[in-house]
Amino acid sequence: MIGVATRQLRSRCYNGALRPRLWRLFGAGTALALAVLLGGCSVSYQLDSLFGGDKSDATGSITPPPGSRSAEALPPDADLAYARAAASEVLSRGAKDASVPWENPATGARGTVTPIASAYIQDGKTCRDFLASYVQGNSQAWLQGEACKPDNGTWQVRSLRPWKNS
Repeated sequence: MIGVATRQLRSRCYNGALRPRLWRLFGAGTALALAVLLGGCSVSYQLDSLFGGDKSDATGSITPPPGSRSAEALPPDADLAYARAAASEVLSRGAKDASVPWENPATGARGTVTPIASAYIQDGKTCRDFLASYVQGNSQAWLQGEACKPDNGTWQVRSLRPWKNS
């Protein structure tokens, strides 16, 4: 009698412990399958293909946000004057990881200027490259520039053009 009771008790404990373990494995497996199915950059493509949607949308491409300026056009000269002044200021500080904000109160345009490379010598002058952001309303753009200074002079922007990520 005692042997039968012991077997029944073991049987109940074993069955009772196995079910929760299986459900945990099933839940973890389901979560892993969903993560693999929905993960990555092409979520919209996979979901569209699952539900028979249109597959003509390109995924993974980078398009400029609405209102961004074309890569060919420079901001107005009045705004660029403030950006150039900020470039001169941040480069004269000589700090390695510094940015200086700028704003044209007349137009509301604003941005920051950040040096991006170490100084180098060109044509007997110390020069340095920088990036400048430009924001006005919903319009935004990045500009790349170069400023140089003679030995005892002030930094002067030599070039400022739309930034092209290479």
